[in-house]
Amino acid sequence: MKNTMGKLTGVTAGLMVCALSLCSTGCQSWIAGQTLPSPHYLSDDIQYFPRGPEFRLTNTVRAHEAYRLEQEAIEAGLAE
Repeated sequence: MKNTMGKLTGVTAGLMVCALSLCSTGCQSWIAGQTLPSPHYLSDDIQYFPRGPEFRLTNTVRAHEAYRLEQEAIEAGLAE
């Protein structure tokens, strides 16, 4: 009876370790140097990011032009 109980305890402990390792894995897996996505990535919700402006420095150019016009007005004596 002791031998059967020991084997049952060993099998139960092994199954618990397997269940814990399966539950503790994250969304991604690392196999042979590759980071692979979760198997559920196809059923994940889709996020939409609208396309931004092609030229990303629009505000900077606008500020430089305003500064240049202000400096020209100061040099011409039009601004105080």
